[in-house]
Amino acid sequence: MTQPIQSVSELGAAIRKERKAQGLRQPDLAAAAGTSIRFIVEIEAGKETAQIGKVFDVLRQLGIGLDITGLSEES
Repeated sequence: MTQPIQSVSELGAAIRKERKAQGLRQPDLAAAAGTSIRFIVEIEAGKETAQIGKVFDVLRQLGIGLDITGLSEES
């Protein structure tokens, strides 16, 4: 399923939804992705962060990707 992501809060909501769908608790995901629990909580809350590398670690652990679509392609 494709879900457009246009904000940090939408990305956090998508991560939370997928984590729950996989039956993972925040501490489980944090350990598997090599991050802190606080980091997972902050991502899911939509907190803006410069730690984009860690965000991609979390996405990889959940087995989901991020696609970028240019606005000119949507016309």
